[in-house]
Amino acid sequence: MSTILAFPVALPLAGAAFVAFTDGWLPDRVKELPAIAIAAATTVISTIILVRTERMTLVHWFGGWEPRHGLALGIGFVAEPLGAGMATLAAALVTASLVFSWRYMTEAPRLYRVLMLVFLAGMSGFALSGDLFNMFVWFELMGVAAYALAGYAVERLGPIQGALNFAITNTVAALFILFGIALLYGATGALNLAQIGRTLGGHSVDGLVVVAFTLLIAGLLVKSAAVPFHFWLADAYAVAPAPVCAVFAGAMSEVGLFGIARLYWTVFDGPIGPHVGAVRDVLLAVGIATAIVAAVMAFLQRHLKRLLAYTVISHVGIALCGIALLDATALGGAANLVLSHGFIKAGLFLACGVLLREFRGLDELALRGRGRALPLLGALWLLAAVGLVGFPYVGSFLGHSLVDDAAIEHAHRWLPATLMVATGVSGGAILRAGARIFLGWGPRDDPLLREEPPEEVPEETASMPAMLAITTGVIAIGVGFSLIPGLEDRSEHAADRFRDQHTYVDRTLFGKVRTYGPSAPVVIHRATPASIGYGLGAGLIAAATAGFGLYRRRLPAGTRQAGRRWLEPSVDGLRALHTGVVGDYVMWITVGTAVIGGIWALTLVS
Repeated sequence: MSTILAFPVALPLAGAAFVAFTDGWLPDRVKELPAIAIAAATTVISTIILVRTERMTLVHWFGGWEPRHGLALGIGFVAEPLGAGMATLAAALVTASLVFSWRYMTEAPRLYRVLMLVFLAGMSGFALSGDLFNMFVWFELMGVAAYALAGYAVERLGPIQGALNFAITNTVAALFILFGIALLYGATGALNLAQIGRTLGGHSVDGLVVVAFTLLIAGLLVKSAAVPFHFWLADAYAVAPAPVCAVFAGAMSEVGLFGIARLYWTVFDGPIGPHVGAVRDVLLAVGIATAIVAAVMAFLQRHLKRLLAYTVISHVGIALCGIALLDATALGGAANLVLSHGFIKAGLFLACGVLLREFRGLDELALRGRGRALPLLGALWLLAAVGLVGFPYVGSFLGHSLVDDAAIEHAHRWLPATLMVATGVSGGAILRAGARIFLGWGPRDDPLLREEPPEEVPEETASMPAMLAITTGVIAIGVGFSLIPGLEDRSEHAADRFRDQHTYVDRTLFGKVRTYGPSAPVVIHRATPASIGYGLGAGLIAAATAGFGLYRRRLPAGTRQAGRRWLEPSVDGLRALHTGVVGDYVMWITVGTAVIGGIWALTLVS
């Protein structure tokens, strides 16, 4: 057994208890060190696991309760490259955020550090768990810590409202997941993912399988913040502290996408595989709607964290499209999008923390031109925006390229162009904000952008050089992903393993160890002309979007009036849907789940 798999969960949980116990008597100048050291150690261990999984899938059964004759009663962790990579990403971002938070979070700092470590344990447990019910437990542990972190500034109304919206909507999603688990347990008598998948593999799709599949996928779509389940995310991210947002944006929604991929290929691929087209069409529709709607909403924001929150949702939609193609190449692309987006988005939220510490606000219009005092941060902001756009061989380009290639191979030639537009619009919103803040371009007022409540200002004792150093490092990692030699081959190989249900069952339930060959060639593959064209196109759309946001008043009066006549009703209607009322959000969750379930009931059942 691979005992090392227990450490990414056990270490941060034990560390949280240690931090809570020792905080009262440690000197103030070193109180941050234990949490940082524990998160860093978890990152190292998760990285070791990731490296070891390249040769074989690792399995650990707690308490020695190994399966007998294919029957699993114990609780197991299973690590393959994509799951181990997800755990490593979460640990790295928590470590960076804790270092960034040195002297930044001075109000109830012990609670903050404890919650961050518990949050890390939940994310790692979810990524490594081989048991469906324990995936639910780890996700909810992560959720409880996230609700508290979102409402950290509890003395203000905004954080309380954002945290409550977050908690209520995600609790509804948790109930969906729990009911789906109960249905599967009733049908199979198992909770182990491999055992459920093996049992269902010999059966055709029936109503119970469709209902369980719908509830589980809908619950995870809520937690991933896909349209129309997305309303809670911007409310939570806008009020959470910047280093918390960095972890949320970089890993939390992506964990939900990982859950969707894991459940489909490990549990439902057998019975639903013959009807794969129906699953693909629904998930693609959700992904496209998410990418486009959120990109437009990002363009309409002036509060930087809310703007970035909507770009997070848009990027979730793009990654979901990669998963929805149900193809190894596209899944490898989605994994690369998660990695590059995770670091770059985390870096942008950390940049917001620097701006807030220096200028006491995050309103794009109020900050116009003031960012000239921070040229390094301005350069980082521009670099991050270009990395998110998927410009050739920068940042998320490799992920976009793999998804584009898979879409063309599956005769979905319209998909890369659609995602190019969504990527360009969301990237343009970030470029517009950066140009206004760091270059002073554009007017000081813009009636299109809605004002938001002021942000809670951090303590000035936070170290500006340290904050800039961490922000630089995180963004540099994300931007450099597409230039890692051999990453494309490794991604596709890892995706093939992730989709191989038969080998997963043999390794988990019967202990059959399969070793994989040497590492992929350490080369950077030449991208296809189509993917390069889409990357350049997204860059041009981003530049045009930013220019329109800054200088649309220079357009001819007739053009502006026509655009206002045609676009204002749609913009007003889209804004009206985002009411901030949690009852409306729950209604959309209910409607979205019913629509998805109804479509699958008509198309999946033989």
